[in-house]
Amino acid sequence: MFKVCHKTDIGLVRETNQDACKSGLTSSGIAWAVVCDGMGGANGGNVASSIAVETMVRQYHSFFVSGQPHDDNIVRDLMVNAISNANHAVFERSRAEEELRGMGTTVVSAMVCDGVAHIAHAGDSRAYLITPEGARQVTTDHSMVQELVDSGDLTEQEAKVHPQKNIITRALGIEPSVLVDYNEVFFEGRSLLVLCTDGLSNYVETEELFAFSQQYAGQELAQKLIERAKDGGGSDNITVAIIEN
Repeated sequence: MFKVCHKTDIGLVRETNQDACKSGLTSSGIAWAVVCDGMGGANGGNVASSIAVETMVRQYHSFFVSGQPHDDNIVRDLMVNAISNANHAVFERSRAEEELRGMGTTVVSAMVCDGVAHIAHAGDSRAYLITPEGARQVTTDHSMVQELVDSGDLTEQEAKVHPQKNIITRALGIEPSVLVDYNEVFFEGRSLLVLCTDGLSNYVETEELFAFSQQYAGQELAQKLIERAKDGGGSDNITVAIIEN
């Protein structure tokens, strides 16, 4: 049986927490999580991430109670559609209220069932898969520095300290539509899925993620990862969701 948890923290520098997150486990055994990192000022970022999470969770719950089969294609369509609807909701709200103009949010979401983790995302919030062999990032950041890394103009190490590393190239709510990345990974045996905002990934290396997962689990693991990000500087809001097999 899966174990699911999430935790968010304001960090050490920010005056508000613009991250939002929800997770859960259905009676039919589907584990799910949604993590968003809002942007656009104290009000806008908080509103954008909250709208996105609530919009997606409503659609997920409708699917869960419908009793539809957990076919891979159905789950993919559900997740991509939920993010598209969240994008529309944030975009329309930003157009309707002057003080919210330009707000947006990243999103990373996972749904695990029948030995497969389905992952959809837009922006630089990440998903990591941890197995007994190690940890690896299973999403690709939609960011300017990632594009420079992909083109060979920056190394991975240079990207970590680049002054513009926080400039993202995709987010919900900025345009009428958004391109969503989707992928699947096997999730069997002793597996762990970690979803997080860049407030965590900027301070916790992949190797550290694996090391912490060998010592802790569940809410304790989430808390220890947040503490590690704070020890590193904690300059941003920090959010993590964990799905354990």
